[in-house]
Amino acid sequence: MQQQLREHIEKIIPLTDEEFDFILAQFTTKKFKKHQYIIQEGDNVKYAYWVISGLLKLVYTDNSGKQHIVSFAMEDWWESDYYAFHTQTPATLSLECLEDTEVYCLSYEGYGILCDQLQKMERFFLQKANFGFLAAQRRILSLLTTDAKERYEQLVKQSPALVQRVPKSLLAAYLGVSRETLSR
Repeated sequence: MQQQLREHIEKIIPLTDEEFDFILAQFTTKKFKKHQYIIQEGDNVKYAYWVISGLLKLVYTDNSGKQHIVSFAMEDWWESDYYAFHTQTPATLSLECLEDTEVYCLSYEGYGILCDQLQKMERFFLQKANFGFLAAQRRILSLLTTDAKERYEQLVKQSPALVQRVPKSLLAAYLGVSRETLSR
């Protein structure tokens, strides 16, 4: 597990053994069962999560009770209610396990320590945030400008492993179509 995290970080920044030991000290690990919530709406969001194994979905529930899937996260991906995490306000999103899941947890305080004391990690988090922003922007444009078939084809091209693991009903909800439309 530690090697996985190190390799993930070193895709962006090189690390010495001492630096990685310092980074690792800011993380804890947790295991969750399928259907268990890691974050529920209204919770204080203490952590950002890096997925070691498993599959997660991030969901917004509107005033009428309808759930909107914001994103999925699998191995080597980060996930949290980032607005609540960075503003230290109650969660407006829920994070649920679609499979048994193990994560590295980085607290808000640990995030601050890493950014303050290891400039390399500030660069790492900036790059991860930029890539997340670009992915969100691409998803918004896709929802605004493409039909269901094109959105599905884009998802298959960008994340084929994800498409194989996520139930069709959830993929349909994520793409903004009915299960029947997705089947066609």
